Amino acid sequence: MSARAQTVRLTPAQQRTLAGFARTYGLSEYAMLARIVDDGLAALVERTGDAIDAREMIDELATMSTRLVDVERMIDRALFTACAAYCYARTGAMGARKSEDVIAAEINAAYDRQRRLSQEGRT
Repeated sequence: MSARAQTVRLTPAQQRTLAGFARTYGLSEYAMLARIVDDGLAALVERTGDAIDAREMIDELATMSTRLVDVERMIDRALFTACAAYCYARTGAMGARKSEDVIAAEINAAYDRQRRLSQEGRT
């Protein structure tokens, strides 16, 4: 297939930009112009799939959002479990005889304290 000659009119700003890119890539201005045309046409052809890609991205973001909620719940549960383990271990190590109600209050206080500390980091 043979190439076809075209006349292209560039504004002075476009000409300066073209010349700058040509120097950067070590090409002649004509070769750089051909590359720009090829890349521009390829971008226009690929743009026809943008609507599909946007829908896919929105679906994927919704999926990620749902998964993030699940991860937050799991981390919150792990924090509560860690607070409970700490309070029970502390009570056992001290040899203290505390009722389940007292230990439960300590667990909830430790959990609330850790949640509050994590919120302070966001602001």
